[in-house]
Amino acid sequence: MKRVYFFSIAALIVTLFSSTGVSAQELTIFSVKDVQGGEDYNVKLQILFFMTVLSLLPALLIVMSSFTRIIVVLAILRQALGLQQTPPNRILIGIALTLTLLIMRPVWQDIYYNAFKPYSNDEVTFNEALSRAEVPVRTFMLAQIRETELEQVLRIADQPLTMEPEEVPFDVLVPAFVLSELTTAFQIGFMLFIPFLIIDLVVASVLMSMGMMMLSPLIVSLPFKLMIFVLADGWSMIAGTLSATFGGL
Repeated sequence: MKRVYFFSIAALIVTLFSSTGVSAQELTIFSVKDVQGGEDYNVKLQILFFMTVLSLLPALLIVMSSFTRIIVVLAILRQALGLQQTPPNRILIGIALTLTLLIMRPVWQDIYYNAFKPYSNDEVTFNEALSRAEVPVRTFMLAQIRETELEQVLRIADQPLTMEPEEVPFDVLVPAFVLSELTTAFQIGFMLFIPFLIIDLVVASVLMSMGMMMLSPLIVSLPFKLMIFVLADGWSMIAGTLSATFGGL
């Protein structure tokens, strides 16, 4: 399964290079010709593309998957609970990464079995494999993109607003997707923040009525918020809700 994830993500990154219209198999770093045998020895740029994949994996994960929405919601949840460093950032990133792999698994598998595997078996060309890899990614991103964000990015890119979804280039699709994910994450975070804010207000009112104005309401409300969150099975609820917001991919 790790190979599925790696090669699927690799195909996604290389898909970005396809927008230039240049095939990796057509480019060479250098070429040496054997005068006696008349044979050409070429070092293809294809290996350079796949080496570049390794350095672009984190950026791709952020801007072309469900990772952004999940990590933002988890960060807002931690702030709503009143916990500054618990759970640590590494724990939140680990949770967001594992949920992203689960949510995006159908997309990764589609790319691996329909794009990378046929290409590795020499059944399709490199450009055809890129075209196949682009389809599930574009479908996923378009399903999450809000119309207002897409129109705004189209205006910035000076592209026609009447463009069909299949015609939208990746350099427009990616920022529109990220903006949409941030908007959705903040909406979910707002709904999570309200119950904890009510608890803070109730505790502050009680302390005020008791004349304990020097005592910080956050210190008193934190145990109650943690208790309610645990009794409501908060972590499982958050994971299930976040997964459901992606339409059950």
